[in-house]
Amino acid sequence: MVLTGSVSRDIVGLINEHGPLAAAVSGEDAGLFTGRRRGAVVDGAEVDLGLVGDVVSVDPDPIFALLESGHIPVVSSIAPDGAEPGQSLNVNADSAAAALAVAVRAAKLVILTNVPGLYSDWPDRGSLVSHLTAAELGALLPSLDAGMIPKMAACLEAVENGVEKAAVIDGRVPHSVLLEIFTGSGIGTEVVP
Repeated sequence: MVLTGSVSRDIVGLINEHGPLAAAVSGEDAGLFTGRRRGAVVDGAEVDLGLVGDVVSVDPDPIFALLESGHIPVVSSIAPDGAEPGQSLNVNADSAAAALAVAVRAAKLVILTNVPGLYSDWPDRGSLVSHLTAAELGALLPSLDAGMIPKMAACLEAVENGVEKAAVIDGRVPHSVLLEIFTGSGIGTEVVP
């Protein structure tokens, strides 16, 4: 309810201050996402995480329809449970974005966060990584800070499945997306195959 009914509407409203440009869509709408419940193993025992899941399939047609009509899709990361009809799952937004980027054959996935990018030796601020390959990221992933793992795992998933580049950038920087996309060096951490 919060993602689809409040956050999504707020983002659409902000975009639409510049004209009727954005449209909200949930992962539940028109079969965009299908999810599967996720569990966790803690001390060798399976733990029920409740209504938390992963995207297991994407039908990009609803997104293509919005784009073809000239709209900016604002997608909330909710997915219907493929095994339990009528049940909705909360999906990590970074992994949902990666799955969607792969499905629409995006040239680049950009993930906004509140840090300048990936640090190879956090909290050493001098260890900011501006560019790395999927293989380098795969080797580094197990040692990352817990908050950065889903973002970097999403970048890895995207580039391993056909997206040419993925980046994690600091969304607090004015015009950060423009700087990432339209400058040669970008401003965050870029991952390539």
